[in-house]
Amino acid sequence: MKPHISELWVYLATSPLLWLAATLLAYQAGHALYRRAGSHPAANPVLIAIAVLVALLKLTHTPFEHYFDGAQFVHFLLGPATVALAIPLYAQMKRVRALLLPMAVALVAGCLAATFSAVWIGRWLGASPAVVMSLAPKSVTTPIAMGVAERLGGIPSLTAVLVIVTGILGAVCARPILDRLRVRSHAMRGFAIGLAAHGIGTARAFQESEETGAFAALGMGLNGLLTAALLPLVI
Repeated sequence: MKPHISELWVYLATSPLLWLAATLLAYQAGHALYRRAGSHPAANPVLIAIAVLVALLKLTHTPFEHYFDGAQFVHFLLGPATVALAIPLYAQMKRVRALLLPMAVALVAGCLAATFSAVWIGRWLGASPAVVMSLAPKSVTTPIAMGVAERLGGIPSLTAVLVIVTGILGAVCARPILDRLRVRSHAMRGFAIGLAAHGIGTARAFQESEETGAFAALGMGLNGLLTAALLPLVI
């Protein structure tokens, strides 16, 4: 006798490899749709993969902790992938040295603008102090943002969601905004994207050019460092 479908699902759901495979397949599906849409920024593969996985978890009533038992393998690879960004950046060292001063000014201005605009809007909308502090590090890569939010009295899980939303919005909107502002320099475009939209924006920047991606990685790293060091003191 063939096992009932519910029994088969119970068996499969106990394996962490199921959710690892689901994560990879969801991203692959998102990437395929992204290509079919002519690489349109609105068809961001990360956004599509998140929507698919959230729907799947809701339909199967699977808790996030159980899902993460499988997805942690992909999560682990974020570390080596981030370190590997140093390779294209090293190739741009001559340009980096030439742009140190304007990048320093842009870094401080961008960090403060991202932080205080989020805090001000949150307070203006009547958000609680915990939510406001969760908003403050939204433009920093997720691990740093969650640590900073916890130190400020925010909600790390909410911060993680806000960071992802910020990155997706940055990846979708950065290119048309920079085009409208007539910012042509690959270095300037990349640094702005990385500073505002962290890792997801950096992935998008590499699709423009290696130089854009390298400077986006630099902006992401420096903004994370500055935010972690200064934001608790400034707030």
